[in-house]
Amino acid sequence: MIPTLEWTDRGVRFIDQTKLPTEESYVTCKTYQEVADVIRNMVVRGAPALGVAAAMGIALGVKTSTAENVGDLKRELDHICEVIGKTRPTAVNLFWAIRRMQQKFETLRMRSVAQIKQALIEEAQGMHAEDIASNQAMGRHGAALMPVSGGVLTHCNAGALATAGYGTALGVIRAAIEQGKKIHVYADETRPFLQGSRLTAWELVKDGIPTTIISDNMSGALMRQGKIGAVIVGADRIAANGDVANKIGTYTVAVLAKEHGIPFFVAAPISTVDLETPDGSKIPIEQRNPAEVTHIAGKVITPEGVQVENPAFDVTPAKYVTAIVTEKGIARAPYQESLAQLVRGLANVDSA
Repeated sequence: MIPTLEWTDRGVRFIDQTKLPTEESYVTCKTYQEVADVIRNMVVRGAPALGVAAAMGIALGVKTSTAENVGDLKRELDHICEVIGKTRPTAVNLFWAIRRMQQKFETLRMRSVAQIKQALIEEAQGMHAEDIASNQAMGRHGAALMPVSGGVLTHCNAGALATAGYGTALGVIRAAIEQGKKIHVYADETRPFLQGSRLTAWELVKDGIPTTIISDNMSGALMRQGKIGAVIVGADRIAANGDVANKIGTYTVAVLAKEHGIPFFVAAPISTVDLETPDGSKIPIEQRNPAEVTHIAGKVITPEGVQVENPAFDVTPAKYVTAIVTEKGIARAPYQESLAQLVRGLANVDSA
C-alpha cells in the first residue's frame, strides 16, 4: 500500500506528491504549522487525505503543546484548528476532521492534559485506519458498477495518494480488477497540476493496471469512438442535492459522458457529503496561483502580462451523476433523499 501519510515518533510523514513521478521522497512534519504548509502547498492533497492530515496536524500540535492545564490546552487547540482550517477551503473532509477532533476534546475535559493529548493522537490514528477501511468498502460496493471489460475514464487523482490508502475512484477500479474484470484505465492528465499524468498513472503503473494517459481535450473523441465504457471520479465536496465539487474539468467530462450515454460515477466517503450545503452554488471554490497555469516544470509557457483564471475545482450538477458510491452503499437520484439516508445511517441505499 502506498504510504501517503503516517504518524511516526518523529512527526507526521508524507510522501511529497509535488515530486512525483520522477522522485519518490518524503517529508516529515514536526509541528502543526509544517502540516498546514504541506496541505497548502499540495505536498498532500485529495479530500480524504486532507481530512486525515488535518487530524494528525491537530494531534501533533497538541502533543507538542506546553500547556499545563486543560483551559490553556483548549485555547491552543482552537488556534491550531484555525490555522489548519485556512489552508484549503473546498474540501469538506478537512473541516469534518477539525470538528471531529474538537468534539473529541470536549468529551475529555475532565481528564488530565497528558490523557487528552494521548486520546487525540489515538483519534487521529483511528481516522487513518477508518479511511483505509472506508475505501475498501467503497471499492466493494462500486466494483459492480464497472464494466466487465473495456475502458474506464478517470479525472484527477482519487487513488491511494488522495486518501490514507487504496483510494476512492481508483479503489473502485482496483476492486473491480481484483474481481477479475478486464479494465483499461484512461486517465486525463488534469491540467494545470497534472494529477492524472503524474499521480494516477504512477499509482496504476505500480499496480500493473493497464493505463493510457490522454490530454484533457481528448475525452470526447474517445467517447465517440466507443473506447470509454464508464467514468468514475472522486469528490472534494458533495452538496445535499447531489451536486459534486471535484477537480476543474470534471464538469466537462460529465457533460460529455451524458451526451454519449456513458454512466458517470462519483466515489467518495460519507465525510465528503455536506448536508449543510444545499447545492453546488454554495460550495466555495479555491483559486490557486496563476503560475500553475503559466508555468510547467518551472518553465514559462505563456506570454508575459496575460490574464489567468485558475480555479482548482468546478461543480458538476447532480443531473449528470449516475450514482454516488460511498462506504455505506450507493446513492442514486433523488440524491436529496438517498444521501441523507446514507449520512444518517438509516439504510444502505443500494449495495449492488
